[in-house]
Amino acid sequence: MNEKIDALIGNIEKVIVGKREVIVKVVSAMLCGGHILIEDVPGVGKTQLVSALARSVNGKYNRIQLTPDIMPSDIVGFSMVDQHTHELVYKEGAAMCNFLLADEINRASPKSQSSLLEVMEEHQISIDGKTYRLPEPFMTLATQNPVETYGTYHLPEAQMDRFIMKISIGYPDPAQELEIVSHAEAGMSAARIDAVMDTADVMQLTEAAGKIYVADPVRQYIVNIVNATRNSPLIRLGVSPRGSIALVKAAKAFAFTLGREFVTPDDVRYLAKDCLAHRLILSPKGKSQFPTSEAALEAVLMTVPAPK
Repeated sequence: MNEKIDALIGNIEKVIVGKREVIVKVVSAMLCGGHILIEDVPGVGKTQLVSALARSVNGKYNRIQLTPDIMPSDIVGFSMVDQHTHELVYKEGAAMCNFLLADEINRASPKSQSSLLEVMEEHQISIDGKTYRLPEPFMTLATQNPVETYGTYHLPEAQMDRFIMKISIGYPDPAQELEIVSHAEAGMSAARIDAVMDTADVMQLTEAAGKIYVADPVRQYIVNIVNATRNSPLIRLGVSPRGSIALVKAAKAFAFTLGREFVTPDDVRYLAKDCLAHRLILSPKGKSQFPTSEAALEAVLMTVPAPK
């Protein structure tokens, strides 16, 4: 199993240079059936990362550039009358794939954003009384630009809660950027890499990741962290039980990618900000003391003792 994970990560690294930690988190999210929100500036490789992941597992990949005029039917599809049979025929939308890149999700209207809710939660599409199952695995990777917010629609908390992680790729260091430029000159891109497994392998790995052992003290540690967010004066809206479940799933998948058969408290702490910070709303006191939810959550984590 671990050979396949290493091959997958190494294949993506051919395109995404110097960001192994980010790649491992994305692979972990895939192996626990989660979705990811990538918040970063343009040009750091968000699209290439998603494309490389899809090509590496031979999955169907669709990208939709979200703008205010995008309709829900563009995402989930629609029914139309067949001129020959005079029956309703379903025409697939962008979501009918294994990997959906929802680019600049905060530029879509709330109506279009909400059309993703059933898709992300239920892995199905309901139109005109009929239900269409999405192929497995299915993963939504949405992006948003944190800098340019003019003409955007803030994602509601209910939709933020659907993402198992919110991550950032970040700028490369000078040595990494030199390698990226060299790759670009040589024409290396996600379109030129080969698959190292298929979607059936992904489902097999997902099943194995779900069997990773979580000891009771580690599970209690997660619950204690979540409860601390609900009782902190820094936070107005704490993490819901969905956040607890997300952190358990992500920690199991993360441990699996590292070749371990059990989750450690360090795994939980390492992933806590990625899995929980975007589910918080800071109080006025929290906003005055900390610039971001991640920083406030770090302060809360310091108050929760880890099991030995």
